[in-house]
Amino acid sequence: MTFYIEFGKFFSLLNLFRAAYNLYLSRERKFVRSLKNLLGFVPLNVSLYKLAFTPHTFVSGAANGTKSSNERLEYLGDAILGAVIAEMLFKKFPFQEEGFLTEMRSKLVNREHLGRLAKKTGMDFFINTQGNAQQLHRSTYGDAFEALIGAVYIDYGYNRAKEFILDRIIRHHVDLDELQRTELSFKSRLINWSQREKKKVLFELFEEFESGGKKLFRVIVFVGGNESGKGEDFSKKRAEETASEMACKALGI
Repeated sequence: MTFYIEFGKFFSLLNLFRAAYNLYLSRERKFVRSLKNLLGFVPLNVSLYKLAFTPHTFVSGAANGTKSSNERLEYLGDAILGAVIAEMLFKKFPFQEEGFLTEMRSKLVNREHLGRLAKKTGMDFFINTQGNAQQLHRSTYGDAFEALIGAVYIDYGYNRAKEFILDRIIRHHVDLDELQRTELSFKSRLINWSQREKKKVLFELFEEFESGGKKLFRVIVFVGGNESGKGEDFSKKRAEETASEMACKALGI
């Protein structure tokens, strides 16, 4: 037991030295100081955070087939974010049914909302665009948001990632009462309207191709047999959401 306590103290001291070095002596200290303002703590593994802000659309495949982009961190961050939000909602709304909790979680973690949070908190400042900011896809900001959470988790563990999500993001930038009153998504809005109007909604994938080493999906939505909107994204689901948004605007929903 004494050995583990002493090892824990040594590990904590080592992290303090790493944090001090990153903040005051490293070549990345300007980046570290800016990131500290966003996170509320000093990043230890700086390369992780740089990777989190590197969109896959700006990365070419290496000779061995690997890519240095934020996709894997995004995958991890998505899981961590979902778990933290699910626990928060479970505790905050003890008398609500599963359906309500699921819908609220979807509202919080959908790509559009995460993208808005990324811009609101200043995460977009850190995204590595390689001078091509105009080529950023609309999902890039939400992807970076999730990738950042993945980086925090690997760098500091679950509790620090949870603290960052709840104390730095949810508490200061999310109004849960207002979120309850908003529609889940344009797709849900379109489907609900169509059911009331007794019109059939059909999403059709009309094209998919490689773009930046990843599949890009193009979708058309038909309402009542008429083409009402188009969308494209690296996720079929998000492409349908974009098409639904166009349809909602066209139909005045």
